[in-house]
Amino acid sequence: MTAYSASPGDAGAGSVDEQAFIEPSFLKALPHFLLLLVFPLVGCAALYGGWWLVGPFLFIWVENMLDLSFGIDERNMDPWKPRARQLLMYELAFWSWAVLWPALLVFVLWQIFVADHLSLWEAVLTVFALGIAAQMVFIVGHELAHKRAVWERRFGEFLLASVTYPHYATEHVYIHHPQVGTPADLGSAPKGQSFWEYLPRDVANNLLVAWRFEADRLARRQLPWWHHTNPFWRYALLVAFWYALGYWIGGIWGLLVFLVMSCNAVFSMKNINYIQHYGLQRIRLPNGRFERPQSQHSWSSGYRFFNWVYYNAQRHADHHAAAARPYPLLQHWREDKSPRLPGPYGKMGGLALLPKRWFKTMDPLVDRWREQFYPEIKDWSVYDSPAFAACPDAYETIVEIMGAAPRLSRWINRAPELLDSLRDKEFTDLDLPDGFGSDPEFERIARRGLTRVYWTLEFRAAAMKEQVFDIPVQDAKDAVEILRNWSNDKAFQVAVHTLRGNLSPVEAGVALSDIAEATIAGVLAAVMEDSPQPRVDGGVVAIMLGDLACGEATLGAELDFLFLYASSASAEHYQTSCHRFLKALHQLSQGSLLLSAAPRAARPVRSLTDFAAHHRCAQASAELAELTRARCVFVSGAAGLGEQFEDTRRALLADSAARTALLNELRQAEAGEPKPGLRAFESVRGGLRDLERAARLLQVSHAAQAPALVGADAVSVFQTAAEQDLIPDDVAGPLAETARTWRNLHGILRLLAENDDEAEMLAPPAEAVIAKACGVNDFNALTAAIEPMAARSARCVDALFDAR
Repeated sequence: MTAYSASPGDAGAGSVDEQAFIEPSFLKALPHFLLLLVFPLVGCAALYGGWWLVGPFLFIWVENMLDLSFGIDERNMDPWKPRARQLLMYELAFWSWAVLWPALLVFVLWQIFVADHLSLWEAVLTVFALGIAAQMVFIVGHELAHKRAVWERRFGEFLLASVTYPHYATEHVYIHHPQVGTPADLGSAPKGQSFWEYLPRDVANNLLVAWRFEADRLARRQLPWWHHTNPFWRYALLVAFWYALGYWIGGIWGLLVFLVMSCNAVFSMKNINYIQHYGLQRIRLPNGRFERPQSQHSWSSGYRFFNWVYYNAQRHADHHAAAARPYPLLQHWREDKSPRLPGPYGKMGGLALLPKRWFKTMDPLVDRWREQFYPEIKDWSVYDSPAFAACPDAYETIVEIMGAAPRLSRWINRAPELLDSLRDKEFTDLDLPDGFGSDPEFERIARRGLTRVYWTLEFRAAAMKEQVFDIPVQDAKDAVEILRNWSNDKAFQVAVHTLRGNLSPVEAGVALSDIAEATIAGVLAAVMEDSPQPRVDGGVVAIMLGDLACGEATLGAELDFLFLYASSASAEHYQTSCHRFLKALHQLSQGSLLLSAAPRAARPVRSLTDFAAHHRCAQASAELAELTRARCVFVSGAAGLGEQFEDTRRALLADSAARTALLNELRQAEAGEPKPGLRAFESVRGGLRDLERAARLLQVSHAAQAPALVGADAVSVFQTAAEQDLIPDDVAGPLAETARTWRNLHGILRLLAENDDEAEMLAPPAEAVIAKACGVNDFNALTAAIEPMAARSARCVDALFDAR
C-alpha cells in the first residue's frame, strides 16, 4: 500500500470544521468492520434457511435505527499527516469485505442449487438476502476504481462485474467526476426530476458514455474500437465469467439469480447517486467553462453509524473535492461549505422513492443552497430548463430567449434540438460575432444587411423548393416528418434573427411564408408520388390563403387551403387526392413551430369551372374576399393550371355579383371594440383591422386595371396604388407606414407570446425587443404613439372610403 499524499493547497484545506484532528487508531478502525456481519448472516441464511433468513433483513432494519441513535460525527483525521501503516486497519476492514464477497456469492449459489436443501420460498428470500450484501459492491468497487495501483483497479472491475456493471469503473472516474453538476452528467439529477425519471436514463447513459469515452480514447491513439486495449473486452470477459459461473452452478436459474441480484445492487447504487447530487449545479463561467467541482456540489451527511458501516460514503462532498483521498481521510465539511441532507442515506433513499414527498422536502433545501452559495443569481430558470440540460453550450442564447420570448422558450424546452440549427453556417455566417467592425453601429448595420439580403432576396421560395426536393424521403409519412423538422429549423433561425433585430417582423413574415410554401409543396409532392391511384388527365392546384399567402406569416400561422382541379379531370380521383393532401397537412402541422394545427374539416374541393361559378354569386362575398390574399403553392398535372387559377381570380374580383356585395360590405364595416393594452392597435379605429379592410377595398376596386394589387400585403397595396395614381400620396404614405408598424407589432408579439394575456405580461427585456422591432428605442414611447398613429391612419382610411 502507498501512503496518501496531498499538498496543503488541495481541496478541503482549511475548509473543514476548525477543531483538533483525531488520530487514526485500532479502536477507531474497529467500527468499520461492522459490515462484515452481513457475511455470517447471509451465509447462515443460505445454510440453514428458516428463521435464519430473518438475520440479513434484521441487520438492515437495525442499521437504519442505529443511524439516528448514534448521532452525527463531525470529527476529521488530518488528511496530510497519516502514513500507510496508520491506515492499515482501515484498509483491512475494506479489503476483508472485498475478498469475502466472491466467496459468499459462490457459497450462497451452491447452497441454493447444489445442496438443494432450501424450499422455494427459502431460496427466494435467500436471493434477496444476497442482494442486500450485493448493494455494498458499488461502494467497495467505487473505492477501488479510484486507487492508483492498476491491480487494485482491476480487482474493483472484478467485483463490479459480479453485479453486471464493470463499465462503472470508466463512467464514474472519467465522466461523472469531471462533469458532475453539469448537464453532461446524467448522474446529477436536476431539480424537479424524480428518481423514477432519473433511473432509466442514467442506467442507459452510463453504458453509452463509457463506451464513447473508451472509443474516443482509442481513436486519439489512432486505434480502432475493437483494439485489444479497449477495456470493454475486459469488462465483457469478467461479466461472462460471473454468468458462466452462475450457469455452471444453477443453470438458467443461476443466471436469473445473477440478474435479480444485479438489478437490486444497481437500483440501490442509483438511489444513492440520485440523493448525492439532486438539484446541485455548477455555474457556467463567462469563458464558457463550468466552475471546477467543489464541496458545495454534493450533499453530505454526518450520521456516524452509516459512515462506519459504509466506509464514509456520506462524506461525498469531500470525495468530489479530493477524489483520490482514501475513505478514512474523507472530511466532514462545515454547513457553509457543503449542503447537508436532512437525514441519513437510509431515510433519504426511501424518501426518494416517493416523488411528491421528496420534492416537498428537498426542493426548499435546493433553493436555500442557491441563495447561500450563489446569491448573485436571482433567476435559475435557465439552469432548470430542459433546453440548457440538452444544449449547455447554447447558454447565452437560452438566456436571451428565455428572458424575452416566452413562446420560443417553451419551444426550445420542448424541442432543444432547435438550438442546433443556430450552429449551421446558414445562421452563423449571417449572425456575425461582435468585434468584426469598427464600432457596434457598423456591426449592427452589416449584420442586418446580410440577413435581410439572404432571407428576403436570395433564399426565397424557389431556392427553398430546390433544397426541399433534394432531401431524400421514402414516402409521404417520411416526408412529413423530415420537412416538419426542416421548416422548424428554418423558422427558428428566422425567429432568432428577428429577436436580435437582424430582421424586422415584416421581413421575417416574407421568409416564413416562403418556408411554409416550400415545406407544403414538398409534402404535397410526396403525397402525389405515394399515391396508389393511377394517373388521370388534368391536374390539381393547391391555393394557400391568409397571412401565409401574402408574405405576412408569423409563428403559429393559420394553415388554410383551397384545392382545385382541372375541369376535364376525374372528380372522384382528385377528391380522393385532396383528402390525402389535407390529411398530410394536418400531420405536418402537428408539432410545427411555423404552422398552427390544421383543421381536419376541409373546404369543398371543386373543379375550376365550379369554383368560378360558385364565387360569382352574391352569397360568396366572404369567400371572394379570401381570394385577395391567396397564393398558388403547388401544381400537379396539367401545365398552366396555376395561371388558370390566377385568371379566374382576377375575373371574379373584376366583375361578379360577389364582388359587388363585397364592396358594399367593405364600405359599411366598422371597427370593433378596441382590445385593452398593447393589443389595442389591432381593433381600434385606424388599427390593423381597419387598414386590412382598406387594402381589401383597393384590391377589389382596382383588380382589373391594377393586377399587381391582388395577393399583395397591405403595405404593398398602398404603395402600388399610389404609384399607379389610384390614391393620393398623402393618403398612401401614412397608411403604408402605419400598416408596416402594425404588422411589425403584430409579428413581434406573435413571436414572443402565444396569446393576448401573455402579451400583456411580458418582461422588460421583451418590451425592449418590441420597441426595437417597431423602429423605436423606448417601449413607453411606442405605446404612447399607438393612439395618435391610429387616429392619423383613421383619417386616411375615412378619406379613402369617402373617395370610393
